[in-house]
Amino acid sequence: MKEQEIKKLLEKVKRGKVGLAAALDRLRHLPFEDIGFAKIDHHRALRTGFPEVIFARGKTPEQIAGIVRKMLRQRHNILITRANRAIFDRVVAACRRSGGLRRSPPRFYPLSGVIAIRLETTLHGKGKIVVVSAGTSDIPVAEEALLTAEMMGNRVEAIYDVGVAGLHRLLEHRKKLAEARVIVCVAGMEGALPSVVAGLVSVPVIAVPTSVGYGSSFEGLAALLAMLNSCASNVSVVNIDNGFGGGFVASVINRL
Repeated sequence: MKEQEIKKLLEKVKRGKVGLAAALDRLRHLPFEDIGFAKIDHHRALRTGFPEVIFARGKTPEQIAGIVRKMLRQRHNILITRANRAIFDRVVAACRRSGGLRRSPPRFYPLSGVIAIRLETTLHGKGKIVVVSAGTSDIPVAEEALLTAEMMGNRVEAIYDVGVAGLHRLLEHRKKLAEARVIVCVAGMEGALPSVVAGLVSVPVIAVPTSVGYGSSFEGLAALLAMLNSCASNVSVVNIDNGFGGGFVASVINRL
């Protein structure tokens, strides 16, 4: 539950519109709900502004469906990362059994492996987040960042395939970059693009290295080290292929 929801509930109790037993039932699973294989952190939205995100890799479809059924009661956006079609099918079935999701059914993005259940459309970000990818091969990670930021209540825009091998493609979008409050820059290979982008703007640039590249890129390590050694002072770096982390940090900054 969010802070505003708890305030409304307590006001209703105070005015006698909600009984103590009913209010207690709604608050029973704060701060977390133990379902055996998982302890669902229902309190996270109240603490951090966004509910717990489900990392699908390593979990069974049945486990994820069980978590989703419990989270649906809170009426928050639900974000699942690194999922597949089998997981999506189980989530859809779980949502159907729960009912009330005809207007906001789960949506699967196979390129990034994201499943999004949009139950809330309120904008929380104060500006626009722009997600930039160096190459087409970086789009899966970039899409994960973009969907994360969107689900957290931000206006987002994508600029794809504008890597340093053809800088004129990037410069074509200088106006869009200048309009951003935060930029997420996703790149593999030598990881040079975030430094270039950061040199064009006065806002934070969240650099996301990807594992895209040939052998000496060491599955993204070369890009990670290049970004950590950026000479642009407004660059911060998240882990390799961590589009979710890039989108989340950008969302937190955009709320400040």
